[in-house]
Amino acid sequence: MVIRMKYLTIGHASYDVTFRVNKYPVENTKQRVGKHIDCGGGPASNAGYLLALWGCDVSFQGVAGNDYYGKMIKAEFDSVGVDTNYLELVDNYNTDLSIILANATNASRTILTSKDEISPKCSIPNDNKYDVILVDGEEEEMSKRVLLNNKEATKVIDAGSFRSSTVNLCPFVDYLVCSKNFALDYTKIDYDGSMDSLIKIYEKLTNDFNNTVVITLEDKGCFTKIGDTYKLIPSVKVKSVDTTGAGDIFHGAFTYFITHGYSLEDTCKLSNLTGALSTLRVGGRYSMPKLEAVLERRNLVDTI
Repeated sequence: MVIRMKYLTIGHASYDVTFRVNKYPVENTKQRVGKHIDCGGGPASNAGYLLALWGCDVSFQGVAGNDYYGKMIKAEFDSVGVDTNYLELVDNYNTDLSIILANATNASRTILTSKDEISPKCSIPNDNKYDVILVDGEEEEMSKRVLLNNKEATKVIDAGSFRSSTVNLCPFVDYLVCSKNFALDYTKIDYDGSMDSLIKIYEKLTNDFNNTVVITLEDKGCFTKIGDTYKLIPSVKVKSVDTTGAGDIFHGAFTYFITHGYSLEDTCKLSNLTGALSTLRVGGRYSMPKLEAVLERRNLVDTI
């Protein structure tokens, strides 16, 4: 009998409303746009959705409001089979809402986020056993509890933004997959685009946290160490339409591939490809490629 791995993603759940525009609006003017795209968002939330879409047994733990947007987040999770027993919909709390302007001419995005001043934290104790855990730093206390209770699990952190809660969780994971911004803000090392500066940043992170580090560099790919060799693993060049959620999708794909027998190098290549393919459509959830579509295009990364 084959036993499926149990995945948990824990952290931020939000809702995104995306308008595709041909140019950024000028103040005090009107601009008519086509149909807007709305769907759930958030790093751990998007990663969990992708993992379920790709056939994994996934639970999500986080907090949203007991409002229209929170209920839509739950409905989306339910539609792909994410276990939402640890998704708390809280009364008298407004789900984080992002209005995204996606520029159709250059794929840039401008985001306005509405967020309550005080956000409730996860309150349902989670002492279950998991094989794979991804955290994004949003739920520090519960994330630490789960990580410490699952020392044998494969543990990944999506360190997108530099904040104390994210930094505090970094020592408890196996894979620190961080954005360039996080790496620069944490290490305070000047980055001039050279390999030498990337190596200094990487070494600072690995020395401080003692885990495998991957630094994402947006459309340039990602940087890590394969064996004894430092490598800049380039992304696949595509004509992007909307980059919303591409980083979250990279992290979800990374978590999938690293736990399905792929080497670190192949995991990085395929995660780059997954993130790149996601920029071909508007809307984070709607842009997620199917696993088969990624593997069918593996030839695009085999020569990298």
